[in-house]
Amino acid sequence: MSTLSEESSQIVASLAHLVGSNADAERIAQAIISTLQDMDEALTPIIGQQGVAALYRRSLHLCTSTNPRLANTFDRVQPGMDLTALKSVIAEQSETDALFFGEVLLTTFYELLTTLIGPSLTARLLRGVWKPSLSDTLSQETSP
Repeated sequence: MSTLSEESSQIVASLAHLVGSNADAERIAQAIISTLQDMDEALTPIIGQQGVAALYRRSLHLCTSTNPRLANTFDRVQPGMDLTALKSVIAEQSETDALFFGEVLLTTFYELLTTLIGPSLTARLLRGVWKPSLSDTLSQETSP
């Protein structure tokens, strides 16, 4: 299994953990926005706020242009990094579509960053975004 596939699986698992079971679109939207904010916090010191915003915009564009299922719905999201507007749009979707969008957006963002700075540095910079939520799951599973 390639590192990118492993990281993609980790992203999906982290999002699923944040969302929890039987979550509604509002909770899914909050989990996606929270993850994007964590990514922004991790990357801004390295590539700057404008760099993170550019990656976000490109990721959003790639998601909506390569997934017809997402294209019409997310045309309403402005090209800037307006996470409040994005949250509103995601929250209006079905749970399945909201979760699908989150997985595609976060994975696309990660893959795009990987093409720019390499897989090793990307993994190191964003490790803290995925690992805490997965570590919480492991500690809960091993608790008596």
